[in-house]
Amino acid sequence: MTRRLLRRARRYARIGGPVIVLAAILSIATIVAVQFAGIVAKNVALAGVLSRARADVVALRARDADEMRTVARLSDPRGAVPEIHRALQLVGPHEEIIFLRGRVARPTPGPGDWRPAP
Repeated sequence: MTRRLLRRARRYARIGGPVIVLAAILSIATIVAVQFAGIVAKNVALAGVLSRARADVVALRARDADEMRTVARLSDPRGAVPEIHRALQLVGPHEEIIFLRGRVARPTPGPGDWRPAP
């Protein structure tokens, strides 16, 4: 009976050895494949981040160039004064500003005025 058990054990060992080696190789290959997939996913995500960063750099350079043109224009009084008038909604080149002091009376409506009487 012991000889019989030894024969069975040897047979199973002959069959089991390659099975164990195959299982080890498959598990290592699986681990490598999972790690490779993770690295590829990380690279794809970082490529998106890099693309957005490059787009931001291009936009910031364009904005910087625009702001430098604005600074150059506003450094000259011929460019600054019209800009100030436009920003403050002041008068044009052949108009005048009249400064009033004290209380200002409300205008009275005329015959063709659309405003109602107070």
